[in-house]
Amino acid sequence: MPTYEYLCENCGYQFEEFQKITDPPLSKCPKCGGKVRRLISGGAGLIFKGSGFYITDYKRKESKSKDKENNKKKEKSSS
Repeated sequence: MPTYEYLCENCGYQFEEFQKITDPPLSKCPKCGGKVRRLISGGAGLIFKGSGFYITDYKRKESKSKDKENNKKKEKSSS
């Protein structure tokens, strides 16, 4: 679920709200009850968590045979 940023047009209070994408946007400020508008933000981007991610983790089996062929060609050309 994304976090949306809101700004109150009445008091200038800026806050974040954790909502579902299907939820309607908020319309009232939690501090003064004034009208709020949803701000456009850049988002958090992609975050990798865990012990590590490697290029070989999701490599296709067919590409391994192609890599072996390419390595053999390189070895022959360098000899």
